Amino acid sequence: MRTRMLLLSSLLACGLEAAPRLVEMPGQSPLVTLRVVFHTGAASDPAAKPGLAHLTASMLSRGGTKQLSYDQIVETFFPMAVSVSAQVDKEMTTFTAATHVDNLEAFYKVFRAMLLEPGWRPEDLKRLRDDSVNFLRVTLRGNNDEELGKEVLYNAIYQGHPYGRHNAGTVSGLNSITLEDLQRFYRENYTQARAVIGISGGYPETFPARLRKDFGLLAQSKAEPPKRPQPPPIKGIRLEMIEKQTRSVAYSFGFPIDVRRGHADFIPLLVAQSYFGQHRMSGGRLYERMRQVRGLNYGDYAYIEYFPNGMFQLEPNPNLARPQQIFQVWVRPVEPPTAHFALRLAMYELDKLVRDGLNEEQFQRTRSFLTKYVNLLMKTKSAELGYAIDSLYYGIPEFGAYVREGLKKTTLEDVNRAIRKHLRTDNLYIAVIASGCEQLKKSILENSPSPMTYNSPKPEELLKEDKVVEKWKLDIRPEAVRITPVERVFE
Repeated sequence: MRTRMLLLSSLLACGLEAAPRLVEMPGQSPLVTLRVVFHTGAASDPAAKPGLAHLTASMLSRGGTKQLSYDQIVETFFPMAVSVSAQVDKEMTTFTAATHVDNLEAFYKVFRAMLLEPGWRPEDLKRLRDDSVNFLRVTLRGNNDEELGKEVLYNAIYQGHPYGRHNAGTVSGLNSITLEDLQRFYRENYTQARAVIGISGGYPETFPARLRKDFGLLAQSKAEPPKRPQPPPIKGIRLEMIEKQTRSVAYSFGFPIDVRRGHADFIPLLVAQSYFGQHRMSGGRLYERMRQVRGLNYGDYAYIEYFPNGMFQLEPNPNLARPQQIFQVWVRPVEPPTAHFALRLAMYELDKLVRDGLNEEQFQRTRSFLTKYVNLLMKTKSAELGYAIDSLYYGIPEFGAYVREGLKKTTLEDVNRAIRKHLRTDNLYIAVIASGCEQLKKSILENSPSPMTYNSPKPEELLKEDKVVEKWKLDIRPEAVRITPVERVFE
């Protein structure tokens, strides 16, 4: 299968018609998993209609077909205990489902129609548009400071760029979308050359050929990936503050990196990121220095790839592949009295990482952890299919082997060199979700001391370090700070 994947990747890179492409993982499991990925997403939204890719995918996964209304689809799927989910990112739109092999024929008849014969009903558009608007205004903006901060950071870093909008779009963009817009986007973007179909489980031997034939009904197009501009340069430290009535302060800060899977420095940076702040793990340096030692907050993690919905899951989803990524640190929730100190401490620790790197013990421990952790990312057949499709996109071997082999070859010097080359504490954006932004802004701009106090005795060494951190200078100019009411975000 690896040979097949690399051949298809080469065809894709040359812009040749090589689709619909299949990733096959036959097995003995009675559960058949399907994963259909189209190489299109929110970055293909017209500038005047952000949210078009998201709403198109919603119409396919949660709308009716030409023959069935969505209510009828739900009734049909209910006794099979199946559903179809959609995920929209900048460059990929993914539809996933799993069904027992005994129900495969009945399920596939409907699934095929959902993706190939959508109904485009006005009532579905209204319902799904309302859902998307409520997601932006209520779920994301109102109820999830963690994801809100991350998305504000991405929008700030990529302003004026095709990546500079939330994947779900904006409220005004969603409200401007018509059925004709959806149908046009579908015709132009849901094409044979952009389709990759993954299937695993105990399916009939003839079923992959059937998938290829059916999805061969899609329009034809070139397989050339779109060329994305570089993100705009960041000059100095810029503060993007969102004023919101909330009890805590959330920070996300970062900057673009030109490292992605397949890059020589990806594995070394993966080691650095894991050491500094593995998602939802207690072994990271940030977690130790901020939560365990000082009790400042709940979570302190770092990322070198986009990781949405981290509040709800331990591992990232596949099929979020992008030609561009950012290095990002997430710190929350922080109590307002310690917010200035917490930001200084996170920046202090990043500066220390850039200056000192890892030592041999830290490197060996982190490398050993990642060698085992990579297996968890593909613990389900759906995830395994997803990572295989991502490997096609990046032109790399099977992801688990890619990481394990890369780790074997990576040295401590490789990691520290990659840190020095790609990470920094200047020329970055800091996104802040807080109440009373003006006061926090004043404290940060004045670089006034932010002493830390504790309810219990602390080691002298820690208190000595606090004295350094409380005066750590954040060189931010007043014109580099913007405060936006939360009500205006994603509008």
